[in-house]
Amino acid sequence: MKVVIKEGKVNGKPIIRAWESFSGWYWFGLEEVRPGYWFGFVVGICPEFGYFSERELNELKRQIWPVKQCDIPFIDKVVET
Repeated sequence: MKVVIKEGKVNGKPIIRAWESFSGWYWFGLEEVRPGYWFGFVVGICPEFGYFSERELNELKRQIWPVKQCDIPFIDKVVET
């Protein structure tokens, strides 16, 4: 399946929050299902839709950081899952 990340959206669904890492991974929060828990799309070794915890991302402070809201619309990727 092809996933298009463009203009602040993942396959047309708006990105609410995003994180990136030195390893090139991205976490795109598309829906906050409860405070601190997100459904979204993760671009990593095996790109996939799923759930992740903001707390776990924050524990890796020196490796993962939030993407500024003003920068999210400029992330442009096409990913095969």
